Amino acid sequence: MDGLDVGSYKISCGFVNISLAGSKTERETFLEIIFWSAGLEIRESILETAVRAREAASALGRAATDRKDRTLLAMAEALRERETFLLEANAGDVEKARERGLSNAMIDRLTLTPATVQGMARGLEEVAALPDPGGRITGMWRRPNGLLVGRMRIPLGVIGIIYEARPNVTVDAAALCLKSGNAVILRGGSEAIDSNLAIARVLQDVLETSGLPAAAVQVIGVTDRQAVYEMLQLEEYIDLIIPRGGEDLIRAVVRDSKIPVIKHYKGVCHIFVDAGADIAAAVRICLNAKAQRPAVCNAMETLLVHEAIADTFLPEAARALQDAGVSLRGCPRTRKIVPSAGEAREEDWHAEYLDLILAVKIVDGIDEAMAHIERYGSLHTEAILTKDYANAQRFLREVSSSTVLVNASTRFSDGFELGLGAEIGISTTKLHAFGPMGLEELTTAKFIIYGDGQVRT
Repeated sequence: MDGLDVGSYKISCGFVNISLAGSKTERETFLEIIFWSAGLEIRESILETAVRAREAASALGRAATDRKDRTLLAMAEALRERETFLLEANAGDVEKARERGLSNAMIDRLTLTPATVQGMARGLEEVAALPDPGGRITGMWRRPNGLLVGRMRIPLGVIGIIYEARPNVTVDAAALCLKSGNAVILRGGSEAIDSNLAIARVLQDVLETSGLPAAAVQVIGVTDRQAVYEMLQLEEYIDLIIPRGGEDLIRAVVRDSKIPVIKHYKGVCHIFVDAGADIAAAVRICLNAKAQRPAVCNAMETLLVHEAIADTFLPEAARALQDAGVSLRGCPRTRKIVPSAGEAREEDWHAEYLDLILAVKIVDGIDEAMAHIERYGSLHTEAILTKDYANAQRFLREVSSSTVLVNASTRFSDGFELGLGAEIGISTTKLHAFGPMGLEELTTAKFIIYGDGQVRT
Protein backbone atom coordinates (compact mmCIF):
# COMPACT_ATOMS: atom_id res chain seq x y z
CA MET A 1 0.00 0.00 0.00
CA ASP A 2 1.60 3.27 -1.16
CA GLY A 3 -0.41 5.62 1.01
CA LEU A 4 -3.71 6.57 2.56
CA ASP A 5 -6.21 8.30 0.28
CA VAL A 6 -8.69 10.69 1.88
CA GLY A 7 -10.67 12.43 -0.82
CA SER A 8 -8.21 14.69 -2.60
CA TYR A 9 -5.51 14.15 0.07
CA LYS A 10 -2.86 11.50 0.16
CA ILE A 11 -0.58 10.77 3.08
CA SER A 12 2.40 8.69 2.04
CA CYS A 13 5.75 8.01 3.66
CA GLY A 14 5.43 11.07 5.87
CA PHE A 15 4.66 13.45 3.01
CA VAL A 16 1.28 15.07 2.41
CA ASN A 17 0.00 16.11 -1.00
CA ILE A 18 -2.76 18.70 -0.57
CA SER A 19 -5.39 19.52 -3.15
CA LEU A 20 -7.30 22.69 -2.29
CA ALA A 21 -10.22 21.35 -4.33
CA GLY A 22 -11.27 19.18 -1.40
CA SER A 23 -14.62 19.84 0.25
CA LYS A 24 -14.91 21.28 3.75
CA THR A 25 -15.60 17.79 5.05
CA GLU A 26 -12.49 16.50 3.28
CA ARG A 27 -10.37 19.34 4.68
CA GLU A 28 -11.60 18.60 8.20
CA THR A 29 -10.85 14.90 7.71
CA PHE A 30 -7.35 15.74 6.49
CA LEU A 31 -6.63 17.89 9.54
CA GLU A 32 -7.94 15.17 11.84
CA ILE A 33 -5.53 12.69 10.25
CA ILE A 34 -2.62 15.10 10.62
CA PHE A 35 -3.37 15.63 14.32
CA TRP A 36 -3.90 11.89 14.82
CA SER A 37 -0.57 11.13 13.13
CA ALA A 38 1.29 13.69 15.23
CA GLY A 39 -0.33 12.37 18.39
CA LEU A 40 0.67 8.83 17.52
CA GLU A 41 4.29 9.92 17.08
CA ILE A 42 4.28 11.58 20.50
CA ARG A 43 2.71 8.52 22.12
CA GLU A 44 5.30 6.20 20.60
CA SER A 45 8.16 8.52 21.56
CA ILE A 46 7.07 8.71 25.20
CA LEU A 47 6.53 4.95 25.34
CA GLU A 48 10.05 4.33 24.02
CA THR A 49 11.43 6.68 26.66
CA ALA A 50 9.56 4.85 29.42
CA VAL A 51 10.68 1.42 28.20
CA ARG A 52 14.32 2.55 28.20
CA ALA A 53 13.88 4.01 31.69
CA ARG A 54 12.45 0.74 33.02
CA GLU A 55 15.44 -1.17 31.64
CA ALA A 56 17.83 1.40 33.11
CA ALA A 57 16.13 1.23 36.51
CA SER A 58 16.84 -2.47 36.74
CA ALA A 59 20.56 -1.91 36.18
CA LEU A 60 20.70 1.14 38.40
CA GLY A 61 19.05 -0.69 41.27
CA ARG A 62 21.97 -3.15 41.27
CA ALA A 63 24.68 -0.47 41.08
CA ALA A 64 27.04 -0.20 44.03
CA THR A 65 27.03 2.97 46.10
CA ASP A 66 30.63 3.86 45.27
CA ARG A 67 29.91 3.65 41.54
CA LYS A 68 26.92 5.98 41.90
CA ASP A 69 28.97 8.39 43.99
CA ARG A 70 31.84 8.44 41.49
CA THR A 71 29.33 9.08 38.73
CA LEU A 72 27.79 12.01 40.60
CA LEU A 73 31.22 13.54 41.20
CA ALA A 74 32.09 13.09 37.52
CA MET A 75 28.82 14.79 36.59
CA ALA A 76 29.76 17.76 38.77
CA GLU A 77 33.10 18.06 37.04
CA ALA A 78 31.46 17.74 33.62
CA LEU A 79 29.06 20.59 34.35
CA ARG A 80 31.99 22.82 35.23
CA GLU A 81 33.97 21.79 32.16
CA ARG A 82 31.03 22.32 29.80
CA GLU A 83 29.75 25.50 31.36
CA THR A 84 30.01 27.43 28.08
CA PHE A 85 27.94 24.80 26.26
CA LEU A 86 25.24 25.00 28.93
CA LEU A 87 25.17 28.80 29.04
CA GLU A 88 24.88 29.04 25.25
CA ALA A 89 21.91 26.66 25.22
CA ASN A 90 20.30 28.60 28.05
CA ALA A 91 20.87 31.94 26.31
CA GLY A 92 18.70 30.70 23.45
CA ASP A 93 15.90 29.83 25.85
CA VAL A 94 16.16 33.20 27.57
CA GLU A 95 16.08 35.07 24.26
CA LYS A 96 12.93 33.22 23.17
CA ALA A 97 11.34 33.87 26.57
CA ARG A 98 11.93 37.61 26.18
CA GLU A 99 10.49 37.53 22.66
CA ARG A 100 7.39 35.85 24.05
CA GLY A 101 7.03 38.55 26.69
CA LEU A 102 7.40 36.26 29.70
CA SER A 103 7.59 37.90 33.11
CA ASN A 104 10.88 39.02 34.62
CA ALA A 105 10.33 36.58 37.49
CA MET A 106 10.03 33.64 35.09
CA ILE A 107 13.05 34.78 33.09
CA ASP A 108 15.01 35.05 36.33
CA ARG A 109 14.13 31.44 37.24
CA LEU A 110 15.01 30.32 33.73
CA THR A 111 18.40 32.04 33.49
CA LEU A 112 21.63 30.16 34.12
CA THR A 113 24.81 32.00 35.09
CA PRO A 114 28.32 30.76 35.85
CA ALA A 115 27.35 30.95 39.53
CA THR A 116 24.24 28.80 39.08
CA VAL A 117 26.19 26.21 37.08
CA GLN A 118 28.72 26.08 39.92
CA GLY A 119 25.83 25.73 42.36
CA MET A 120 24.41 22.79 40.40
CA ALA A 121 27.82 21.13 40.43
CA ARG A 122 28.12 21.59 44.19
CA GLY A 123 24.65 20.11 44.58
CA LEU A 124 25.80 16.94 42.82
CA GLU A 125 28.79 16.72 45.14
CA GLU A 126 26.58 17.18 48.19
CA VAL A 127 24.28 14.35 47.08
CA ALA A 128 27.30 12.11 46.50
CA ALA A 129 28.31 12.68 50.13
CA LEU A 130 24.92 11.62 51.50
CA PRO A 131 24.33 8.09 52.80
CA ASP A 132 22.72 5.74 50.28
CA PRO A 133 19.32 4.55 51.55
CA GLY A 134 19.30 1.56 49.17
CA GLY A 135 19.85 -1.79 50.86
CA ARG A 136 19.60 -0.35 54.39
CA ILE A 137 17.94 -2.65 56.93
CA THR A 138 15.43 -0.65 58.97
CA GLY A 139 14.60 -3.31 61.53
CA MET A 140 14.96 -7.02 62.34
CA TRP A 141 12.91 -9.20 64.66
CA ARG A 142 12.67 -12.94 65.35
CA ARG A 143 9.39 -14.80 65.24
CA PRO A 144 8.48 -17.64 67.66
CA ASN A 145 9.07 -20.15 64.85
CA GLY A 146 12.66 -18.96 64.45
CA LEU A 147 12.19 -16.84 61.31
CA LEU A 148 14.25 -13.66 61.31
CA VAL A 149 12.17 -10.91 59.69
CA GLY A 150 13.37 -7.50 58.57
CA ARG A 151 12.72 -4.65 56.17
CA MET A 152 15.13 -3.37 53.52
CA ARG A 153 14.97 -0.06 51.62
CA ILE A 154 14.83 -0.45 47.83
CA PRO A 155 14.39 2.02 44.93
CA LEU A 156 10.92 2.83 43.66
CA GLY A 157 11.99 2.16 40.07
CA VAL A 158 11.13 4.84 37.50
CA ILE A 159 10.15 8.33 38.62
CA GLY A 160 8.57 10.92 36.35
CA ILE A 161 9.10 14.55 37.31
CA ILE A 162 7.06 17.33 35.71
CA TYR A 163 8.20 20.86 36.46
CA GLU A 164 8.27 24.40 35.18
CA ALA A 165 11.04 26.58 33.76
CA ARG A 166 13.80 25.83 36.28
CA PRO A 167 16.83 24.16 34.65
CA ASN A 168 18.46 23.59 38.05
CA VAL A 169 15.64 21.14 38.89
CA THR A 170 16.91 18.94 36.06
CA VAL A 171 20.22 18.46 37.86
CA ASP A 172 18.76 18.24 41.37
CA ALA A 173 16.20 15.61 40.39
CA ALA A 174 18.70 13.58 38.37
CA ALA A 175 21.14 13.55 41.29
CA LEU A 176 18.61 12.43 43.89
CA CYS A 177 17.10 9.76 41.66
CA LEU A 178 20.51 8.40 40.65
CA LYS A 179 21.75 8.23 44.25
CA SER A 180 18.57 6.47 45.41
CA GLY A 181 18.80 3.96 42.54
CA ASN A 182 15.89 5.25 40.45
CA ALA A 183 15.73 6.05 36.76
CA VAL A 184 14.13 9.41 36.06
CA ILE A 185 12.11 10.87 33.20
CA LEU A 186 12.16 14.66 33.29
CA ARG A 187 9.62 16.89 31.58
CA GLY A 188 10.44 20.52 32.21
CA GLY A 189 8.66 23.61 30.98
CA SER A 190 8.86 24.29 27.26
CA GLU A 191 10.58 27.61 28.02
CA ALA A 192 13.67 25.70 29.21
CA ILE A 193 13.74 22.93 26.61
CA ASP A 194 17.19 23.69 25.13
CA SER A 195 18.72 24.16 28.59
CA ASN A 196 17.26 20.89 29.87
CA LEU A 197 18.36 18.93 26.81
CA ALA A 198 21.88 20.34 27.10
CA ILE A 199 22.07 19.39 30.78
CA ALA A 200 20.76 15.90 30.00
CA ARG A 201 23.38 15.47 27.28
CA VAL A 202 26.18 16.29 29.73
CA LEU A 203 24.80 13.93 32.38
CA GLN A 204 24.17 11.10 29.91
CA ASP A 205 27.71 11.35 28.54
CA VAL A 206 29.01 10.80 32.08
CA LEU A 207 26.63 7.88 32.67
CA GLU A 208 27.92 6.12 29.57
CA THR A 209 31.54 6.71 30.56
CA SER A 210 30.80 5.39 34.05
CA GLY A 211 29.25 2.18 32.77
CA LEU A 212 25.73 3.07 33.89
CA PRO A 213 22.81 3.25 31.43
CA ALA A 214 22.39 6.67 29.81
CA ALA A 215 18.63 6.11 29.94
CA ALA A 216 18.79 6.44 33.73
CA VAL A 217 18.35 10.19 33.12
CA GLN A 218 16.12 11.23 30.23
CA VAL A 219 14.57 14.57 29.32
CA ILE A 220 11.45 14.53 27.18
CA GLY A 221 12.28 16.70 24.19
CA VAL A 222 8.67 17.11 23.03
CA THR A 223 7.16 20.42 24.10
CA ASP A 224 3.61 19.50 23.09
CA ARG A 225 1.41 19.15 26.18
CA GLN A 226 0.21 15.80 24.89
CA ALA A 227 3.62 14.44 25.91
CA VAL A 228 2.70 15.00 29.56
CA TYR A 229 -0.67 13.28 29.12
CA GLU A 230 0.92 10.27 27.42
CA MET A 231 3.55 10.04 30.15
CA LEU A 232 0.83 9.98 32.80
CA GLN A 233 -0.84 6.94 31.21
CA LEU A 234 2.20 4.64 31.47
CA GLU A 235 1.57 3.02 34.86
CA GLU A 236 3.18 -0.18 33.59
CA TYR A 237 6.54 1.55 33.24
CA ILE A 238 6.54 4.56 35.59
CA ASP A 239 6.15 4.03 39.34
CA LEU A 240 5.68 7.56 40.66
CA ILE A 241 4.98 11.06 39.35
CA ILE A 242 6.25 14.16 41.16
CA PRO A 243 4.93 17.47 39.80
CA ARG A 244 6.71 20.65 40.86
CA GLY A 245 5.06 23.94 40.06
CA GLY A 246 1.91 25.94 40.52
CA GLU A 247 -1.43 24.64 41.73
CA ASP A 248 -2.92 24.53 38.23
CA LEU A 249 -0.10 22.32 36.96
CA ILE A 250 -0.36 19.95 39.91
CA ARG A 251 -4.15 19.62 39.66
CA ALA A 252 -3.89 18.88 35.94
CA VAL A 253 -1.35 16.14 36.62
CA VAL A 254 -3.49 14.59 39.37
CA ARG A 255 -6.56 14.70 37.11
CA ASP A 256 -4.91 12.95 34.17
CA SER A 257 -2.52 10.50 35.84
CA LYS A 258 -3.00 6.75 36.10
CA ILE A 259 0.23 6.70 38.13
CA PRO A 260 0.46 7.56 41.85
CA VAL A 261 1.24 11.27 42.30
CA ILE A 262 3.17 12.88 45.14
CA LYS A 263 1.82 16.39 45.43
CA HIS A 264 1.17 19.51 47.37
CA TYR A 265 -1.25 21.95 45.81
CA LYS A 266 -0.20 25.00 47.78
CA GLY A 267 1.39 26.13 51.00
CA VAL A 268 -1.09 28.02 53.17
CA CYS A 269 1.25 28.14 56.17
CA HIS A 270 0.17 29.52 59.56
CA ILE A 271 1.90 30.87 62.65
CA PHE A 272 -0.07 31.02 65.91
CA VAL A 273 1.27 33.48 68.48
CA ASP A 274 0.07 32.15 71.83
CA ALA A 275 -0.60 34.16 74.98
CA GLY A 276 2.63 34.81 76.83
CA ALA A 277 4.87 34.33 73.80
CA ASP A 278 8.20 36.18 73.77
CA ILE A 279 7.15 39.25 71.78
CA ALA A 280 10.59 40.18 70.45
CA ALA A 281 11.25 36.62 69.30
CA ALA A 282 7.75 36.34 67.83
CA VAL A 283 8.18 39.52 65.78
CA ARG A 284 11.55 38.31 64.51
CA ILE A 285 10.17 34.87 63.57
CA CYS A 286 7.09 36.26 61.83
CA LEU A 287 9.18 38.74 59.85
CA ASN A 288 11.47 35.93 58.69
CA ALA A 289 8.57 33.62 57.84
CA LYS A 290 6.82 36.21 55.69
CA ALA A 291 9.38 38.59 54.27
CA GLN A 292 12.63 36.66 53.77
CA ARG A 293 11.36 34.88 50.63
CA PRO A 294 7.64 35.52 50.22
CA ALA A 295 7.30 33.60 46.93
CA VAL A 296 8.18 30.16 48.34
CA CYS A 297 5.74 27.54 49.55
CA ASN A 298 6.95 27.56 53.17
CA ALA A 299 6.41 31.29 53.69
CA MET A 300 3.77 32.25 56.25
CA GLU A 301 0.47 33.29 54.65
CA THR A 302 -1.77 33.67 57.73
CA LEU A 303 -0.86 34.97 61.19
CA LEU A 304 -3.12 33.92 64.08
CA VAL A 305 -2.77 35.90 67.32
CA HIS A 306 -4.14 35.04 70.77
CA GLU A 307 -6.46 37.81 71.95
CA ALA A 308 -4.57 38.08 75.25
CA ILE A 309 -1.39 39.23 73.50
CA ALA A 310 -2.85 41.03 70.48
CA ASP A 311 -2.79 44.58 71.92
CA THR A 312 0.90 44.26 72.76
CA PHE A 313 2.17 42.08 69.93
CA LEU A 314 0.29 43.29 66.87
CA PRO A 315 1.47 46.94 66.80
CA GLU A 316 5.12 45.84 66.94
CA ALA A 317 4.63 43.03 64.44
CA ALA A 318 2.67 45.25 62.05
CA ARG A 319 5.36 47.93 62.18
CA ALA A 320 8.15 45.46 61.38
CA LEU A 321 6.18 43.72 58.63
CA GLN A 322 5.00 46.92 56.98
CA ASP A 323 8.52 48.37 57.11
CA ALA A 324 9.54 45.28 55.10
CA GLY A 325 6.87 46.06 52.51
CA VAL A 326 4.25 43.58 53.71
CA SER A 327 0.60 44.49 53.11
CA LEU A 328 -1.69 43.32 55.94
CA ARG A 329 -5.26 42.09 55.59
CA GLY A 330 -6.95 41.72 58.95
CA CYS A 331 -10.12 40.57 60.65
CA PRO A 332 -12.29 43.29 62.28
CA ARG A 333 -10.54 42.91 65.65
CA THR A 334 -7.13 43.16 63.98
CA ARG A 335 -8.12 46.36 62.16
CA LYS A 336 -9.10 48.01 65.43
CA ILE A 337 -5.52 47.54 66.64
CA VAL A 338 -3.84 48.07 63.25
CA PRO A 339 -6.03 50.59 61.36
CA SER A 340 -3.68 50.54 58.35
CA ALA A 341 -4.51 46.89 57.66
CA GLY A 342 -6.88 46.15 54.80
CA GLU A 343 -10.03 44.11 55.24
CA ALA A 344 -9.56 40.33 55.16
CA ARG A 345 -12.23 38.51 53.17
CA GLU A 346 -13.09 34.81 53.16
CA GLU A 347 -10.81 34.15 50.20
CA ASP A 348 -7.84 35.58 52.12
CA TRP A 349 -7.94 32.72 54.62
CA HIS A 350 -7.58 30.25 51.71
CA ALA A 351 -4.91 32.26 49.89
CA GLU A 352 -1.37 31.28 49.05
CA TYR A 353 -0.22 34.78 48.17
CA LEU A 354 3.41 34.00 47.30
CA ASP A 355 3.86 37.73 47.75
CA LEU A 356 4.35 40.39 50.42
CA ILE A 357 0.75 40.05 51.64
CA LEU A 358 -0.31 38.58 54.99
CA ALA A 359 -3.71 37.69 56.41
CA VAL A 360 -4.04 38.35 60.16
CA LYS A 361 -6.70 37.06 62.56
CA ILE A 362 -7.15 37.41 66.31
CA VAL A 363 -8.39 34.18 67.92
CA ASP A 364 -9.78 33.34 71.35
CA GLY A 365 -7.10 30.73 72.01
CA ILE A 366 -5.39 27.57 70.82
CA ASP A 367 -8.68 25.78 70.08
CA GLU A 368 -9.83 28.44 67.64
CA ALA A 369 -6.35 28.64 66.12
CA MET A 370 -6.25 24.90 65.44
CA ALA A 371 -9.83 24.93 64.13
CA HIS A 372 -8.86 27.70 61.69
CA ILE A 373 -5.83 25.72 60.51
CA GLU A 374 -7.97 22.60 60.12
CA ARG A 375 -10.45 24.48 57.95
CA TYR A 376 -8.17 26.61 55.82
CA GLY A 377 -4.75 24.93 55.95
CA SER A 378 -3.13 22.92 53.17
CA LEU A 379 -1.33 20.33 55.35
CA HIS A 380 1.99 22.02 54.58
CA THR A 381 3.59 23.80 57.57
CA GLU A 382 2.31 25.38 60.78
CA ALA A 383 4.08 26.88 63.81
CA ILE A 384 3.17 27.87 67.36
CA LEU A 385 5.11 30.53 69.26
CA THR A 386 4.60 29.90 72.95
CA LYS A 387 6.14 29.47 76.40
CA ASP A 388 3.39 27.05 77.41
CA TYR A 389 4.78 23.49 77.23
CA ALA A 390 1.34 21.87 77.33
CA ASN A 391 0.08 24.03 74.45
CA ALA A 392 3.22 23.29 72.45
CA GLN A 393 2.78 19.54 72.88
CA ARG A 394 -0.91 19.74 72.07
CA PHE A 395 -0.23 21.75 68.91
CA LEU A 396 2.40 19.22 67.79
CA ARG A 397 0.05 16.32 68.44
CA GLU A 398 -3.23 17.68 67.08
CA VAL A 399 -2.22 19.75 64.05
CA SER A 400 -2.06 17.27 61.18
CA SER A 401 0.15 19.17 58.73
CA SER A 402 3.30 17.58 57.33
CA THR A 403 5.63 19.88 59.29
CA VAL A 404 4.76 21.41 62.67
CA LEU A 405 7.17 23.70 64.55
CA VAL A 406 7.44 25.22 68.01
CA ASN A 407 9.12 28.62 68.37
CA ALA A 408 10.69 28.58 64.90
CA SER A 409 10.00 29.98 61.44
CA THR A 410 7.97 28.05 58.86
CA ARG A 411 10.90 28.64 56.51
CA PHE A 412 12.63 25.64 58.10
CA SER A 413 10.22 23.30 56.29
CA ASP A 414 12.91 22.42 53.78
CA GLY A 415 14.80 19.20 53.15
CA PHE A 416 18.25 20.74 53.51
CA GLU A 417 17.32 22.62 56.70
CA LEU A 418 15.85 19.46 58.23
CA GLY A 419 19.02 17.48 57.63
CA LEU A 420 17.81 15.45 54.64
CA GLY A 421 20.71 16.83 52.62
CA ALA A 422 18.59 17.60 49.60
CA GLU A 423 14.94 17.71 48.65
CA ILE A 424 13.02 16.63 45.57
CA GLY A 425 9.76 18.20 46.69
CA ILE A 426 7.24 18.47 49.50
CA SER A 427 4.30 16.12 49.89
CA THR A 428 1.05 16.94 51.63
CA THR A 429 -0.42 13.54 50.81
CA LYS A 430 -0.09 11.19 53.76
CA LEU A 431 0.46 8.01 51.75
CA HIS A 432 4.10 7.03 51.09
CA ALA A 433 5.68 10.40 51.91
CA PHE A 434 4.59 13.37 54.04
CA GLY A 435 6.53 16.61 54.17
CA PRO A 436 9.92 17.40 52.59
CA MET A 437 11.15 14.46 50.50
CA GLY A 438 14.79 13.43 50.54
CA LEU A 439 16.60 10.31 49.39
CA GLU A 440 14.80 7.91 51.72
CA GLU A 441 11.41 9.05 50.42
CA LEU A 442 12.53 7.95 46.94
CA THR A 443 12.72 4.39 48.22
CA THR A 444 10.26 1.91 49.67
CA ALA A 445 10.70 -1.06 52.01
CA LYS A 446 10.45 -4.74 51.25
CA PHE A 447 10.33 -7.60 53.75
CA ILE A 448 13.37 -9.87 53.97
CA ILE A 449 13.15 -13.16 55.87
CA TYR A 450 15.86 -15.57 57.02
CA GLY A 451 14.80 -19.12 57.76
CA ASP A 452 16.44 -22.48 58.40
CA GLY A 453 13.91 -24.84 56.90
CA GLN A 454 10.63 -23.62 58.40
CA VAL A 455 7.33 -24.61 56.75
CA ARG A 456 3.94 -23.19 57.63
CA THR A 457 1.61 -25.48 59.58
